[in-house]
Amino acid sequence: MSDQQIIEGTTCAADSPDGEVILKVRDLRTYFDTDEGTVRAVDGVSFELRRGETLAIVGESGSGKTVTALSILALLPKTAKIEDGSSIDFEGRELVGVSTQQIEKIRGAEIAMVFQDPLTALNPVFTVGNQLVEAIRLHQDMNATEARAEAIRLLDRVGIPEPAQRVDEYPHQLSGGMRQRAMIAMALSCCQKILIADEPTTALDVTIQAQILSLMRDLQDAFGVSVILITHDLGVVAEMADRVLVMYGGRKVEYAEIDELFANSMHPYTWGLLRSLPRLDADRHSERLLPILGVPPSLIHLPTGCHFHPRCRFRQERCFTEYPELREVAPNHWSACHFAEVLKEHDAHALEAELAEAARVELAQGAVDAELGSG
Repeated sequence: MSDQQIIEGTTCAADSPDGEVILKVRDLRTYFDTDEGTVRAVDGVSFELRRGETLAIVGESGSGKTVTALSILALLPKTAKIEDGSSIDFEGRELVGVSTQQIEKIRGAEIAMVFQDPLTALNPVFTVGNQLVEAIRLHQDMNATEARAEAIRLLDRVGIPEPAQRVDEYPHQLSGGMRQRAMIAMALSCCQKILIADEPTTALDVTIQAQILSLMRDLQDAFGVSVILITHDLGVVAEMADRVLVMYGGRKVEYAEIDELFANSMHPYTWGLLRSLPRLDADRHSERLLPILGVPPSLIHLPTGCHFHPRCRFRQERCFTEYPELREVAPNHWSACHFAEVLKEHDAHALEAELAEAARVELAQGAVDAELGSG
């Protein structure tokens, strides 16, 4: 079997027209019922995914990124519910409300997920080979011997050395990078059309991160797989993504192609994310990092108006009472901000200097207050 056709008799992603929309998510609302109230983990999120592209979903912890992915695969806990009116259309098939039997035919065979922590995602009492063979035999017509040979081939394909030996080892015997590679091999054990990667480089050192990202790019080129990349690492986004969806408080706040978003971010949250990270081209003497103030909101008790206004450096009176609708502020660039154009019109360096000075005054005042309090 070739790299382009893992499953005999099954249509690969590469057989579909390039650029075709294969996943349409419309007004996705996933809520959790708790004793304290309803958690609106995902609240009206919409996006499309084309064949062969990488869509990055970005945001802080608790923004709804992972719940969005789990909703697509129907891997939600019993306390969660996808609300009426939500739609997840995969190649013309509606996934919301389908039976367990129907979604299991898609999960693993056509849409797969690489979870954030491979050590907890892999079963510690079974060898890596056992788990790979199970996934292969579940979706392919192979006997145990053939499935084991395929598992070894896949481990070799994702760059694990001595795959014939590693196939009989347990997850704890592999390094973090090898475990993540094994998870990717498992995800690609059948002919995938969509690969969802949830923080695939978390807890890996920089060298291994680069190797995992390079592996994902190579596999995407070889198989024509579409990737949904869930991350908070903007460096990974810049390297991997074609388009970016920024989430905050369970909602989509900005949506654009990667170059446009990095060059002309038009939501204060995205603007803050980009300017809280060091840049190689920045003047370290004149350009200071600007942290986003405060903490993400509770998804049970969200602020009135714009959910980001308590942390926003640009907030105005309207932001306290009126939630901004998502609107197209530039060609193929969407933002949920009343004053998105303000960010574009301001001179970026002048605005950064102004806000950096305000931040220094704020910190200085905080130090004075602390000293007076201790006295």
